[in-house]
Amino acid sequence: MNQTSSKHKILRRKQVVDRTGICLSSIYNFIAVGTFPKPINLGSRSVGWLESEIDEWILSRIEKRDQDQEVAS
Repeated sequence: MNQTSSKHKILRRKQVVDRTGICLSSIYNFIAVGTFPKPINLGSRSVGWLESEIDEWILSRIEKRDQDQEVAS
């Protein structure tokens, strides 16, 4: 796999749900308030998310958790 295709890998709904551990309705609620990456339209009835954006979102949640723990200490 070349570097361009690995940088732009698209995850489908089930993969995003599995990777984040968040149900689909919560994902769409987070999208609505602007705290989750927006999906990419792939066709009339399919969407996907950039893997890199999902990974960044997960890392941001970890960073927030760590900052919250430091403040509580």
